[in-house]
Amino acid sequence: MPIIEVNYLTKEYQLGHLTSLKETALNTLRRLTFRPVQKREQFKALDNINFHIEEGEVVGIIGHNGAGKSTLLKHLANISKPTKGEVIVRGSVAPLIEVGAGVNPELTGRENIFLNAAILGIPKKIVRQKLDEIIDFSNLEQFIDTPVKRYSSGMTVKLGFSIATSMDADILIIDEVLAVGDLAFQRKCFDRMEDMIKRQGKTVLLVSHNIRQVQRLCSRVILLDHGQIDTDGEPKTVCDMFYEKNDREIKTNIDHAQSSAIGSGEIELVDIHFLDQLGHRVNCLTYDQNCSIHFRIHVLQELENVTFGFGFHTTDFLYLTTHNSEEQLSISTIPPGNHEISCQVNRLPLLPGIYSIRFGITAGQAAGTIFYGESLKHFQVIGKIPITIRDGFFALDANWCSDNIKD
Repeated sequence: MPIIEVNYLTKEYQLGHLTSLKETALNTLRRLTFRPVQKREQFKALDNINFHIEEGEVVGIIGHNGAGKSTLLKHLANISKPTKGEVIVRGSVAPLIEVGAGVNPELTGRENIFLNAAILGIPKKIVRQKLDEIIDFSNLEQFIDTPVKRYSSGMTVKLGFSIATSMDADILIIDEVLAVGDLAFQRKCFDRMEDMIKRQGKTVLLVSHNIRQVQRLCSRVILLDHGQIDTDGEPKTVCDMFYEKNDREIKTNIDHAQSSAIGSGEIELVDIHFLDQLGHRVNCLTYDQNCSIHFRIHVLQELENVTFGFGFHTTDFLYLTTHNSEEQLSISTIPPGNHEISCQVNRLPLLPGIYSIRFGITAGQAAGTIFYGESLKHFQVIGKIPITIRDGFFALDANWCSDNIKD
């Protein structure tokens, strides 16, 4: 028998502005005279959702902002009531939704531990047994008897996470809480989650925008889209589908973004384009395939001792690689006019995703920068075959071997 059943779950909210006093009075009059009341638009945060979860399953729930992920978790935690349908939960639930939201700022950290435990229905005897463990995990020993209103926001969520994950429950519901606190504490949170999943065998529902984390922790992933289940299946398949959807949306959005470039006014960048291995102009490149990058420039005055350079970076400006022309081209002068330079890339090693190009030019004996720009062109890398690697940005050209192990 499933530990969680979600049957035809629908949740609707009313949209629109606040009703004025005049409109409220008119609506009251309409009701009294049996006339129809003007209704506001209905929004379906969840639309006829159906799925079951077996005991011990670790299920990731992913989707764009507003897809209905948090609304679904609030129904599973019995925080919200459905408009239609039903949710059946067989077991105790520890919800980590908006960690720290239930912490009273006027009480000390120690008092909040007992308060939160009482809210979760945990006896004082159990709390006393776990008190030292909770305080130790939170790294707040020095401040545990200080009112929470003097805590930083990071200290508050540390306390909330420590309380929630220290309590025994059959089902753990987690909504975007593995990124609390500093990096060291995030590592502790992740290790505790892995322990609860792998050693304790708890049933876990995890919502996160960290898709790699979801793929690593979960045995099953549900992709929500506008309140409906788009896909429900094996983590890698569903996560790859979400990556591809995101990549297309990112590409559409950033194509309208402004690039940033500086220059001395001696050259103008006219165009950047790609050619695939067949010589066709493309905007999408294929992983592990040859391609070439072409830069068209307009030179306004003669340049000497010119070096070109380009590089790839992520959309959040993590520099991935740079390639300069100085070791392969010797350009003593470039006359005024239009020119095109290109660079052949063999077996493009970038893994599927969205990337950007930066491009620069130096000239003169002192190699002064006369042009430099970032995010000059955005492009998508796709896979010619199913890609099994999603961690990182490059695939290594490497081979495993073993002399002592026989097939």
